Amino acid sequence: MKLSVIIVNYNVEFFLEQCLLSVEKALKKIDAEVWVVDNNSVDYSVAMLQRKFPKVKLILNPKNLGFSVANNQAIKQAQGDYILLLNPDTIVEEDTFDKVIAFMDTHPKVGGLGVKMLDGKGNFLPESKRGLPSPLVAFFKIFGLSALFPKSKLFGRYYLGFLDHESIHEVDVLTGAFMLIPKRVLNEIGLLDEQFFMYGEDIDLSYRITKSGYKNIYFPETNIIHFKGESTKKSSINYVFVFYKAMLIFAQKHFSSRWVNLFKFCINFAIYFRASTAILSRFIKRIYLPILDIALLYGGIYFIQDFWEKTYLRADAYPWYYELYILPFYIFVWMLSALFNGAYDKPYRVANSVKGIGFGTIAILIIYALLPEYLRFSRMIILFSTVWAMFASSFLRLFLRTLKINDFEQIKSSDKRIAIIGEYKEAQRVAELLRSSSFSPGFIGLVELEANTKIEDGVIGTLDNLDELLVIYKLNELVFCSDCMEASEIIRQMARFNKSKLAFKIAPNKSTAVIGSQSILQAENLYMIDIDGILKPNNKRAKRLFDVFISILLLFLSPFICWFIKEKGSFYRNLFQVLFGFKSWIGYDPITFAEQDKLPTIKSGILFPKDAFPDKALSNAISAKLNLMYAQDYKMLNDWQIVYKAFTELGRKN
Repeated sequence: MKLSVIIVNYNVEFFLEQCLLSVEKALKKIDAEVWVVDNNSVDYSVAMLQRKFPKVKLILNPKNLGFSVANNQAIKQAQGDYILLLNPDTIVEEDTFDKVIAFMDTHPKVGGLGVKMLDGKGNFLPESKRGLPSPLVAFFKIFGLSALFPKSKLFGRYYLGFLDHESIHEVDVLTGAFMLIPKRVLNEIGLLDEQFFMYGEDIDLSYRITKSGYKNIYFPETNIIHFKGESTKKSSINYVFVFYKAMLIFAQKHFSSRWVNLFKFCINFAIYFRASTAILSRFIKRIYLPILDIALLYGGIYFIQDFWEKTYLRADAYPWYYELYILPFYIFVWMLSALFNGAYDKPYRVANSVKGIGFGTIAILIIYALLPEYLRFSRMIILFSTVWAMFASSFLRLFLRTLKINDFEQIKSSDKRIAIIGEYKEAQRVAELLRSSSFSPGFIGLVELEANTKIEDGVIGTLDNLDELLVIYKLNELVFCSDCMEASEIIRQMARFNKSKLAFKIAPNKSTAVIGSQSILQAENLYMIDIDGILKPNNKRAKRLFDVFISILLLFLSPFICWFIKEKGSFYRNLFQVLFGFKSWIGYDPITFAEQDKLPTIKSGILFPKDAFPDKALSNAISAKLNLMYAQDYKMLNDWQIVYKAFTELGRKN
């Protein structure tokens, strides 16, 4: 057997699917095997693999054992002359394996080979080739000098930016995203070092290859897409600790004690400096908008109160505690209401802020009506303050949006102008998928690969005149049908337009997702049929609020209502399990949920969507459909109706 492809997967189902589809095409002429090691993914990766790729050799781990251990599990069983370590968030060209194997066969002294990688926007990824992170190189990397002077032979040695990325080069380090190694070399130098949980294992393996007299080669005569660009991970605090500690393990293993101490000092300084910066940055990003809202609200309301007092009342009409306690209380209610209405969910939306303030005002007026006379101050202040709060919060968000701050940049559905490139039938299928998503675009045009004499609905042109179509239809996103196009052509088109503001996505054949973007961690990567409405932040918050409110209400009323509950003993157990977050009052029907591998995971429930129809004997198929509808279009009102209709079942044992 010529080649063993090994992929370690952890919760990237749709990227893994597209990766395997591209691997299948690239292996048509090669005697090969494909291994997937799943590190206990909690998404539906395994179900997808078993359903769509039955020939893949699958290793299932009971927990996340890390990248090195998982790869070694498959390497020990692999039969290929060459071992390819491949990330699941990659797409290879149809001739990638042919080219790299042909090169390796004619260069027996090559111990490791990596290829040119592009991100999901068609840009070259500098980690395609790297230098050895010696103490000096690591120092330049840690303190940002390599980023400031990427092409410098002194400062740019981490990513070897001074080497032409279109030419073959001997390099120090290859990336584990695509690393081809002869099995005989691994037998000689050993497998991946399992001290490295994640990051650093590819550096260690590359270094051991060169120490044994072999070469590491950067081979740019084929390209792959690697969606997870390194730049998307650096803001993660976990990344800071894991990556730099991996560097420390490498230094302790390979450098002399004199250099290790210096390296250790630099690494520890970098860890705490970067971690502190990341924590501070995240904290500021979380609180700056609420702080600005509070400042604007308090300043405006203080002015309104002062003006009203001096113009229409006497100068000392309001007591000293009004500004100290009453105004802050109003602001607290508005802010709390805004929070629960999604005003601080990204991307920040003006409508959520206005809605939150509106509901907050209703709450304030209700509280106002219940207060004693001496604590009731002018309702006009409340109403004028409401107007100011709505205006100020809206203006603030609109102003910050004009500054092009990412959290405020919102591309509306109507602004999305998408071209789907592929054969007509498949392009139509993808178009329907996009229209069914929660972010349905304003314009969808179909671009066929070749000219067709038959006039088809929705077709705006062919791939040959894509440049003109971009201008004429003002397109801002391209979706490639991977079943109709070769990966090499998709990559070529992405590289063609990588300097534009176009977004790129790829639609796998028969998949319910469209993948894209530079990072697999960002929400906008996927267009999916929107079955996860229940997981939107405002819906999750509303569902939890409903559970807590109903639990407290039932607890107070339990001496009276428990007589109507069928199973009284388990009623109280259910009540406290829901109150403390172990269960929810409403969940999926477990009989049908096991077969619905696409539904988002929520807490198990006491009642089910089918309980809204207590007088009807519903089939499992109907119950499954109700599960789907509940996840797709969650509303708190639905929960109220289910509890009302199935009130006597609140003590159900599940």
